[in-house]
Amino acid sequence: MFINATGYYVPKERVHNDYFLEVNGLTSEWIEQRTGIITRSKAKPEENINTMSLNAIRNALPRLPYNISEIDLIISASYSPYDTVATAAHEVQREFGIEQAKAFYISSACSSFLNAIEIAEGYFALGKASKALILPADKNSAYQNDSDPQSGHLWGDAAAAFFISKERIQDTDKQIVDIYTEGLGHLSKSIDAVNLRPKDGGIMMPEGRDVFLQACTYMPRNILLLLEKNGYTLNRLSYFIGHQANMRILANIAKQLDLPEEKFLHNVEEFGNTGSVSSALVYAQNEHRFRKGDLLGITVFGGGYSAGACLITC
Repeated sequence: MFINATGYYVPKERVHNDYFLEVNGLTSEWIEQRTGIITRSKAKPEENINTMSLNAIRNALPRLPYNISEIDLIISASYSPYDTVATAAHEVQREFGIEQAKAFYISSACSSFLNAIEIAEGYFALGKASKALILPADKNSAYQNDSDPQSGHLWGDAAAAFFISKERIQDTDKQIVDIYTEGLGHLSKSIDAVNLRPKDGGIMMPEGRDVFLQACTYMPRNILLLLEKNGYTLNRLSYFIGHQANMRILANIAKQLDLPEEKFLHNVEEFGNTGSVSSALVYAQNEHRFRKGDLLGITVFGGGYSAGACLITC
């Protein structure tokens, strides 16, 4: 599989840590020390994952080497849908006149982006699609409870668009060498650790410590698994992109892997935890810096639980 073009959209508004002192009693210093977050992105009331996905696509179109109408698979990947019937995938199909595409929505919490890519891989292998559009996006602010001292201060909003083909289209395409995902619902406190029940308090993380421990276990484990499977050493990795949940998680993984700081790409300090889109957003924002021969590793962990990793060569 090959990445032909990427785009992204981040709302302009930033909510600073200072906002939460009166809302849930947490100081800016406390939040930054424990999460690394200083500000988080916030969508306008009229925005949702559908509108943000449309904007991410528009951002990518100038770099797309073929007409968007050639897309035959559209997958919206999110846990904060605006509409669970006419999904973001369907709205994109209508807006851009992509008449021949299959279109649907999937969710596996913050692992949704990699699950969507793996689904596209399956469609490609079966000969049922050849060009896919993956749309990771989350509007956490639609569901978050700012007054919740456990997680109300964590969340951000954003969207990305990844155009992926079965065959190489142009020399600058990045190759997805391998991808792996797994469900981890059998683990410890998985079902109750993070939840989003729209009529029951919105998005919550009552078991944050368990999430931290599991993320610090499975994110490095899975990237090492893929490196070994594909004959690479850890030193060969040019850049590491982890799910942007918490800088302490990323720092823990950096220590475990003994990778230099310059190889870790992140944006959690400005945008907060943007959920399904977080690793995709980091990739899209930094794509201009990737050079021929670079090897990138993406690894994610989501509530529920779920996890996955991906290797990309430039």
